[in-house]
Amino acid sequence: MGVQPALDPVALVRRFHAAISALDFAAIEDFFTEDATYSSGKVGGLKGRAEIMAAFRRYFAEYRDQVAEDCLIEPLSAVSARSIWHLTATSALTGKQLRRQGEEIITFDQGGRIVSVDVTDR
Repeated sequence: MGVQPALDPVALVRRFHAAISALDFAAIEDFFTEDATYSSGKVGGLKGRAEIMAAFRRYFAEYRDQVAEDCLIEPLSAVSARSIWHLTATSALTGKQLRRQGEEIITFDQGGRIVSVDVTDR
C-alpha cells in the first residue's frame, strides 16, 4: 500500500475555477462528490452533486458572460482553501448587470474532490 500524495487545495481551487470560467460542466460536475454541499446566501443550501449542478446550469443560462477573478487563494488546511473573488455578469433575462464579491471556502476529500463549498458575499 503506497503513500497517497498530499493534496494542494490551492491548485485544486484554481482548476475548479478555471472549469467554471470555461463553462466546462463535465469538469465542474467531476469535481463534486456525490453528496457534496454548497452553501451560499444567494442560492441557499444545496445538497448533492445533482442539485448543485442544476443550480450551476440555471445560473449560467442566465449569466453566460460572467467574468470572475480571484484576488487571493490561500490554504486553510491540508484539504481546504479560501478564495477571495469578485465577478461581473449580465442577466440574459433582464439585461441588468450583476456585481458580486465575496469569500469561498472549499473543502476536498482525500481524493481531491469537493465535499463542501461555503460562499459568503461581502
